[in-house]
Amino acid sequence: MKVAVIGGAGGIGSSVVFSLLRTDHPYEIVVIDNRENMIVSHVMDLQDALSLGGARSVVGGVMADAMDADIVVLSAAVPLKLNTSRDVFLADNGAIVGSIVDQLVAGGFAGILILMTNPVDPLLTWVARRTGWARERLLGYTLNDTQRFRTGIAQALGVAPQRVSCWVVGEHGPGAVQVFSTVTLDGKPVGLTAAQREQALDYAQNWYVRHVALDSGRTSTWSSGIGGALMVDAIARPTGEPFPASVILDGEYGVTGISSSAPVILGAQGLEKVIEIPLTSDESLQFIEAAEKIEELTRVLEGK
Repeated sequence: MKVAVIGGAGGIGSSVVFSLLRTDHPYEIVVIDNRENMIVSHVMDLQDALSLGGARSVVGGVMADAMDADIVVLSAAVPLKLNTSRDVFLADNGAIVGSIVDQLVAGGFAGILILMTNPVDPLLTWVARRTGWARERLLGYTLNDTQRFRTGIAQALGVAPQRVSCWVVGEHGPGAVQVFSTVTLDGKPVGLTAAQREQALDYAQNWYVRHVALDSGRTSTWSSGIGGALMVDAIARPTGEPFPASVILDGEYGVTGISSSAPVILGAQGLEKVIEIPLTSDESLQFIEAAEKIEELTRVLEGK
């Protein structure tokens, strides 16, 4: 399977490539970026890691090399800056994503797009309308929301995060819906006290703001890298297990034509099925309100 990582010289893109190298799957990886010296630097380094995993090759490339890829991972973005919402990157990252997607359309790209650039939900909604591509081919990365909720729950319960399972749906941002009814510990449903819920929510909902406030200039490189690679793997080697992703909804959760996060089944063609988990009336309202916000941001990109 050929995987092209566009924005591969950046922290997230290069972390995705490294994580793919550590799998036992024979990926053919192409690293693409407009910073040629950084591509060469990363590839020289990564090629020496090939023998430690199952990937077949890792090379630098240009946009033309992405056209026959089975999967394109798009992580290109403007540099991180102090902010309290990913929405501040809408216009600048929209210009980057739009330019790249237009090239993919012109080049006849027929594979699956995994978008990791933020704000991912309005950008992916916009890409769907701009390209007319089937929703099966369009996936947005949102695993970090579930992982942060999982970590917050684990800390509140005082247990290892590997023992916790849970789901987050909706917007990749303030409109995310942490679904407490899905929380399990060692595979069994578990209830949290009000104080534990508050602690878990504080971690999940405020992680991004706290991290950006550090003004380190780096984004969630490692978690996004390993998560992006897991998403590629879920397509290359489907297991039937649900995976969180932003996808264009078609009536699920009462939303149509807008990309939002939900548990999905992934396979060789991309999206196979959206799983609707039961939501309370308040959670459902939060989901729909976030979708309305995503629509508003998409209309900004469309110039409407």
